[in-house]
Amino acid sequence: MAALSYKKSYRTDQSLQQFYTGGPFTVSSDGTFLVCTCDDSIKIVDSSNASIKSTIEGDSEPITALVLSPDDKFLFSASHSRQIRVWDLSTLKCIRSWKGHDGPVMAMACDASGGLLATAGADRKVLVWDIDGGFCTHYFKGHKGVVTCIMFHPDPDCLLLFSGSDDASVRVWDLITKKCAATMEKHFSAVVSLAMSEDRRFLLSAGRDKVVNVWDLKSYGCKTTIPTYEVLEAVCVINSGTVFYDSLSLQRPKKSKNIMQEVYFLTAGERGIIRIWSTEGAFCLFEQKTSDVAFSPDENDLRRGFTAACMLPSDQGLLCITADQQFLFYSPLKHSEEDLCLSLCKRLIGYNEEIVDMKFLGEDENFLAVATNLEQVRVYDLASMSCSYVLAGHTGIVLCLDTFTTTSGTMLIVTGSKDNSVRSWDSESKMCLGVGNGHTGAVGAVASSKKLRNFFVSGSSDRTIKVWSIEGLDSVTEEPISLKAKAVVAAHDKDINSLAIAPCDSYVCSGSQDRTACIWKLPDLVCVAKLKGHKRGIWSVEFSPVDRCVLTASGDKTLKMWSLDGSCLKTFEGHTSSVLRASFITRGTQFVSSGADGLLKLWTVTSNECIATYDEHEDKVWALAIGKKTEMLATGGGDAVINIWNDSTAAEKEEAFRKEEEGVLRGQELENAISDADYSKAIQIAFELRRPHRLYELLSELCRKKDAVDHLKKALLHLGKEEMQQLFEYIREWNTKPKLCHNAQFVLFQIFSMLPPTDIVEVKGIGELLEGLIPYSQRHFSRIDRLERSTFLLDYTLIGMSVIEPEGERRNIENNSDKKVDKEDISSDPVDAKKDSASEPAVETQQKKGSKKTKI
Repeated sequence: MAALSYKKSYRTDQSLQQFYTGGPFTVSSDGTFLVCTCDDSIKIVDSSNASIKSTIEGDSEPITALVLSPDDKFLFSASHSRQIRVWDLSTLKCIRSWKGHDGPVMAMACDASGGLLATAGADRKVLVWDIDGGFCTHYFKGHKGVVTCIMFHPDPDCLLLFSGSDDASVRVWDLITKKCAATMEKHFSAVVSLAMSEDRRFLLSAGRDKVVNVWDLKSYGCKTTIPTYEVLEAVCVINSGTVFYDSLSLQRPKKSKNIMQEVYFLTAGERGIIRIWSTEGAFCLFEQKTSDVAFSPDENDLRRGFTAACMLPSDQGLLCITADQQFLFYSPLKHSEEDLCLSLCKRLIGYNEEIVDMKFLGEDENFLAVATNLEQVRVYDLASMSCSYVLAGHTGIVLCLDTFTTTSGTMLIVTGSKDNSVRSWDSESKMCLGVGNGHTGAVGAVASSKKLRNFFVSGSSDRTIKVWSIEGLDSVTEEPISLKAKAVVAAHDKDINSLAIAPCDSYVCSGSQDRTACIWKLPDLVCVAKLKGHKRGIWSVEFSPVDRCVLTASGDKTLKMWSLDGSCLKTFEGHTSSVLRASFITRGTQFVSSGADGLLKLWTVTSNECIATYDEHEDKVWALAIGKKTEMLATGGGDAVINIWNDSTAAEKEEAFRKEEEGVLRGQELENAISDADYSKAIQIAFELRRPHRLYELLSELCRKKDAVDHLKKALLHLGKEEMQQLFEYIREWNTKPKLCHNAQFVLFQIFSMLPPTDIVEVKGIGELLEGLIPYSQRHFSRIDRLERSTFLLDYTLIGMSVIEPEGERRNIENNSDKKVDKEDISSDPVDAKKDSASEPAVETQQKKGSKKTKI
């Protein structure tokens, strides 16, 4: 057996976050990313794996319209504040904003040249703006209702603008004459989508009156009306040369006389199915047999199917948006020689709501089954973070799930729901194999057999535990069979929150809101021990994989480890709120826990210590899944975020060793640079190694040199903005210490003398840094000022004690000595020589007096 090594660190490698909460969206010109509205912010999402590339914060108002420029360099947005903003996607900054409508902007469109922006508002107006100048070029008024959709003519030379409104009309606006060219009225309800035929001769409009109208753009008359018998949300034209067009070769009717005028298009609406039509004869060429949309049981919800659809650029297929914030990517697939089938290539989930439970799935644990506040279970592919399939069948919210492999090798998913039932699903066929009814309350916990793998246990709010047999579930049937309960027991006084089955299948442990946990003997559910000690309800129970003990997590912020006889062995404290989940890892020597404080903690059993804490969630962490083979972690909670964690202990150890080795080599380079008097290189290396003390020694050594200013300026000139910011931070720290402040002030003075104010202002966080420098600099100045003033008292004392001469007498002596020198210079004159000889005794006498005065 390999030596056991503790895990010390985990790292989030993947994360599935909410990026779409409904509303407007747009697709890039190459289809590589999506721009979606998420509450009051804008998310830029990678369309391949649903990862959020960047986030643009809005103005705290819901976003009402979005559109990208043709070159994907700029994004235009509008919100309920009526503010229209232009964002530069390279910097994610707003470069221009203005207001123009009296109500919210409901739709926007950018022309092919990228110079004009059209906006349609709830104020019944259509405005056209010059993007560079930000001024209005056209003001169109005529609709009698909210303008719902707008579109420029695809041909840049044809300056026409089309708009649809909930007044059931489509208007054509001429940008040259600035007038309404035509008003096309044939709908009886709101017009929600417009599309142009490939030859630019026909305009298609879809409305909520369940019809598609085809308009002739020469006469502006209605060529044909196609009834679809469902409320439509989108119409898209299929152009020739695309995969969709080529796949329709078998479904097309025989050539007619007007074959050149035939237009193929597809529709999406409330039924959640895609249908392809031909304008000739209003013929439906293709209709999906089953919908990929999981419908809500609320029959009053009219918008339960598709809410939008668009053809992806570069012939990448079709994108449909559902009412529950799912992005479905379709591509055509020839099912047989005669039939056409749409293949669901990818399903991205924009919003998961609150995540209540999850488990890993598959032999390699490359799938994740997730239960949210919905009636369905979503199974994600961890490689692309897309939803592979959905298990629909429950009529209530799914509260819990578990996965296991039967003796025949079938991977099953067991779920419990608020509809008081349990279901067993085949992960390969995605079919429900069995339904267990009998509980009178919501099923809040399920646990599957680990050894025999022929039964599972359920716990409910009706305070009972049931043991269900899964014998005979290996074969897939059209209708799920009814599961039979082998044993039932009234287990607790309150709701049952969690269940766990021992590795040997001999015991099952239940945790309840009555603050107790019970251990039951299987298969007859005989109570073996009752675990008392928690002060709040128990949210999670788990058997150790190697020892005969149980781990419980409670709302009293603690975790406890119990023996099977009911005695408490250990108590673990550290969470600041209720502990919701706990699971063993590393062969039972460690465990991880998650709580209502949003924290994930890693514990060691033997030392009772929490060795790592991770804060990657903003709300309660309800779900915690552990990979049996990889010991990979998955967490999810109230913030609708799923985080995938991998063990990074070995990687971090290797990284630390590499950094240490690199630090030794760089340290030697630093010493070599100092010995070579290459101070610029030495200072640069000191910054890279983050050694402030060595850097201070280098700067102090430079300050002691004769040409300190030149050396210091030469060294500081090579520093970049990040190094300059780091130097300011170091100076701020040095300036707080009286022993280091002198050199810090000298370096600071040289920086301000060398750099212009414009460069200093560009240093990141310079305001905060200067706020930390000013108080201590003022304190040092006051200290030096007091010191200088105190020297005056010392001078006065010493003069009074005749230790030093007063300033005035010293100046007289210096003046007299200067006069003596002048007289000696002119001593060549006999007359002056006599005068000098006569004045010598006087000078000598004065010098003697001075010497007596200074003598102590």
